Amino acid sequence: MLSKTVKISHVTNLSDARYCAGMGVEMLGFDIDEASIHYVTPKVFGELSAWIAGVKLVAETSSSDLTSILERIAEYPVDALEITDPALLQNLSSQTNLPLLLRVDADLYGPSDLELMVERYGDMVSHFLLISNEGSALNDEWMNTFTTLSKEHSLLVGFGLDHEYSVAALTELLPTIGIALRGSEEIRPGFKDFGSMMDILEALEED
Repeated sequence: MLSKTVKISHVTNLSDARYCAGMGVEMLGFDIDEASIHYVTPKVFGELSAWIAGVKLVAETSSSDLTSILERIAEYPVDALEITDPALLQNLSSQTNLPLLLRVDADLYGPSDLELMVERYGDMVSHFLLISNEGSALNDEWMNTFTTLSKEHSLLVGFGLDHEYSVAALTELLPTIGIALRGSEEIRPGFKDFGSMMDILEALEED
């Protein structure tokens, strides 16, 4: 079992799905945007989900088109939906029964922005997921914000986790905060280098 809530995004293959489920990861995310390089078709999603149990399946989208999202998730029997556009939260809350995760880009928004988002949308969001594609640092300002917000809201941190030490420090300082990681492609079918994801999950294993 893992000491924290963990979500793995961009799951595209059975190696990631089975390994992460076996490690006790709580959520696996599947990209439903056809234009994405991480796109998983409904058929592949069905094949992957048939092999795993005891894990929540999350549809991931960067779309701002409400109608398109509703049409897409009808093809994926998921347990939750992750979006990037907070303007959709009200309509999705009323038109689906799915818990909603809001993905926040730490390259575009700072700690004060996150505080405003949580204040405005906290009642409609099950988890706020923080990511960075540009290597944003997990600095003291972020840590202080996480300390305050995590007392009443569920956060998943997906940046600044570049080595086992940073994960251990985050675990010690913020025991209630969750971790967000990303899956990767197989070297070839059935062969996979889990790399840093394995290191982080093993660091989170409870004795």
